[in-house]
Amino acid sequence: MQVIGLIVAALIAAGDQWLKYYIVTNYQVGESHDVLPGLFSFTYVRNNGAAWNVLSGQMWFFYLVSIAAIGVVLYFYFNKKYDHWLFKSGLVFVLGGIIGNLIDRLHLKYVIDMIDLDFVRFNIFNLADSAITVGVIMIFCYLLFFEREDD
Repeated sequence: MQVIGLIVAALIAAGDQWLKYYIVTNYQVGESHDVLPGLFSFTYVRNNGAAWNVLSGQMWFFYLVSIAAIGVVLYFYFNKKYDHWLFKSGLVFVLGGIIGNLIDRLHLKYVIDMIDLDFVRFNIFNLADSAITVGVIMIFCYLLFFEREDD
């Protein structure tokens, strides 16, 4: 059953890479087009830092953090003590997102972002960022609602 989770993580990373490929081959840097008007657009930007371009250009830091995070995620994923579906699902989403952004950093030395929310002022992000966010929310919900009953 654990193999399925790893396949899902790989599919998340692959979906992220496919969307980034689509953006790079169809948009110029800075170009924007409505996808669902009023909801979100695709805007091609290059991000050589983290959210809000924090630590811009410090790729060595992001390599180390990404590799360490993958190690931590895999430790908890394969640890039988943490066998709740919500926790494991969250780890799968986080893993897929980390891998998606790490591929960009290793290959391009920056991360491709494209999802631009039109209804709220927020930074442009990508599918990998979304997967990490959803995964962290799932892990938080597990810790908040289920951890004690699993002890």
